[in-house]
Amino acid sequence: MNRDVIIACDFSSKEATLEFLDRFSGRKPFVKIGMELFYAAGPDIVREVKARGHKVFLDLKLHDIPNTVKKAMKVLSELDVDMTNVHAAGTVAMMRAAVEGLTRPDGTRPLLIAVTQLTSTGEDAMQKELLIDSSINDTIVHYARNAKEAGLDGVVCSPLEAGMVKAACGGEFLAVTPGIRFADAAADDQVRITTPARALDLGSDFIVVGRPITAAPDPVAAYNRCLVDFLAG
Repeated sequence: MNRDVIIACDFSSKEATLEFLDRFSGRKPFVKIGMELFYAAGPDIVREVKARGHKVFLDLKLHDIPNTVKKAMKVLSELDVDMTNVHAAGTVAMMRAAVEGLTRPDGTRPLLIAVTQLTSTGEDAMQKELLIDSSINDTIVHYARNAKEAGLDGVVCSPLEAGMVKAACGGEFLAVTPGIRFADAAADDQVRITTPARALDLGSDFIVVGRPITAAPDPVAAYNRCLVDFLAG
């Protein structure tokens, strides 16, 4: 079963991250290391979390000219992460270069996915501020098709678009979905959100959950709640 809950470890230090992960004495959660933590602690935090037995989604959202992204991905491939990403807005050429850079001499590579539109972005902002005239659904599906054409494994989208991505790109094309909140929790700065159980129904393969777990009074219990809701099917 290619489905899991990824905890977004959006902490500002190595110490805070490891203290948090120390709470999990049983199952080793799949964790996301994003820009805040990576810029604060550097590549060593990836190595340490991997050494503890966790899978790692390195969430740096690379977006640059193809040659720069290719070289950056070559460096990241040496960290032995399990998943990493780029921005789909960087074009098919950039995404193809990312695949080339990430692929090791033996032909293996981590999963590579592309960010379509951030879950904090609504259609009104996308159209007025980014000057993208298409609907947010059409834009996300188009970006997903570009990612598939470039040889990527899937995209980051909200759970609300997961089914559309699957319909356009096939069931094996991954939908990695942040914007997850429990029904009784605040939305915070997210716009396109839903619950873990609903994300499963909508076609998500991986859900990325941050504050509902990391800021919970009992993070382990909150994580287990996500597992039950999302993996029940």
